Amino acid sequence: MMQRDRASAALGMRVERDEPGHAVVSMTVREDMLNGFAITHGGLVFALADTAFAIACNEDERVTVAAGADITFLKSTTSGQTLTATALRRVRRGRSGLYDVTVTDDAGDVVAEFRGRSRTTDRPA
Repeated sequence: MMQRDRASAALGMRVERDEPGHAVVSMTVREDMLNGFAITHGGLVFALADTAFAIACNEDERVTVAAGADITFLKSTTSGQTLTATALRRVRRGRSGLYDVTVTDDAGDVVAEFRGRSRTTDRPA
């Protein structure tokens, strides 16, 4: 999946860990990722968390997609900082799953908490 993910590649995301139900993805914040207040655009923090979520929930031969997700922003960051998203499966039953993703900065402080809900399709990966 990640070899074909042009959006994550364009944002400079790096997959640090890819295991069933567990993924770690990092991204260095660039100047062009800042909003009008000179802090990291929330949509890009969400995109990082969403990518880790996608990797963690695509753990078998079937395509799994997001059924929904929400995020709570807890700390702002800026250019030059490295953000790391760690996704963990909470539960997977039938075609539905629940995953938590914690985004931290390079000091280890929590930047955001993300919860994703997945739906497994009948499409082969």
